Amino acid sequence: MNATSPYGPATGVGSLPGGDAREAVRTATGSFEDFPFLPELPARGPGADMIGRTAGMLVELYARVEPSGWRLGDHPGRDTKRARSWLGEDLDALEEFTQDYDGPLKVQAVGPWTLASALELRNGEAALSDPGACRDLAASLAEGLRLHLAEVRRRIPGARPVLQLDEPSLTSVLTGRVRSASGYRTHRAVDRQLVEATLRDVAGVHGDGPVVVHSCAPDVPFALLRRAGVAGISFDFSLLTERDEEAIGEAVEGGTRLFAGVVPGTDAALSDPASSVMGVRTLWRRLGLQPGLLAEAVTITPACGLAGASPAYARRALAHCVRAARSLADNPE
Repeated sequence: MNATSPYGPATGVGSLPGGDAREAVRTATGSFEDFPFLPELPARGPGADMIGRTAGMLVELYARVEPSGWRLGDHPGRDTKRARSWLGEDLDALEEFTQDYDGPLKVQAVGPWTLASALELRNGEAALSDPGACRDLAASLAEGLRLHLAEVRRRIPGARPVLQLDEPSLTSVLTGRVRSASGYRTHRAVDRQLVEATLRDVAGVHGDGPVVVHSCAPDVPFALLRRAGVAGISFDFSLLTERDEEAIGEAVEGGTRLFAGVVPGTDAALSDPASSVMGVRTLWRRLGLQPGLLAEAVTITPACGLAGASPAYARRALAHCVRAARSLADNPE
């Protein structure tokens, strides 16, 4: 890999199975020597899950666990403290295993629209139902991410952070498919320009650093994400349809990095590495793109987080991503 590249050839998505921070970080840094990531371990319980972890990063907004999910409140309660404590533990482990590391390092947080779909207001409805709450949430998230990135840089001075915003609910937000608390109706679709502007604002906290948006849902809005200024788009390759191809071709030609999720996220038989990236090569040919660009434009990942996998499979899947990326670089045709 080019020493100055902001990315590596392969990395993980975010979550891993189990509850041992040191073991998870050892796996994430050992598997991806040139593009490690800070793992998330939702098996530890509320506050280690994707939503709770990001809720713990918010500034001047707090959330607590209710039977229905995470709800915004006025004070930092034990759920917020637990989320922050686990994140601190994970950063301690990352710092330990990245002594003298110099290169790209990926950290993940939930993006503003999936967060607004998942966090409840006092009345039990999603924050998504209230435009003012969405604005406040995005501003609080942006400030929290700025502090988080500063902390990562302080602990690992040689790291060049890549910020991944997890937005699995983004397509549902754009198409009015996020369900209300009762489950009998859905929240109305959010205006695309507002979605784009909010993503641009939150991504802007990373300054010149690369921001990747991850969604393992169908119909990823590639063109909208590019307009929002994100540098990379992470997706489940198996969910692509012909409808996506033109947008992907335009993204590659515009310099957007593709994080292609080609390795199953739950226990499965793994084919040989070359077969795992066969679809990527085929797509490249169909789009008429230069084969030599492949390794420069694509990072190989699992299809989604690995929290639901067995620990042994998770380790195999990450190693498989590395071998698949090598196959792509060695034999782009």
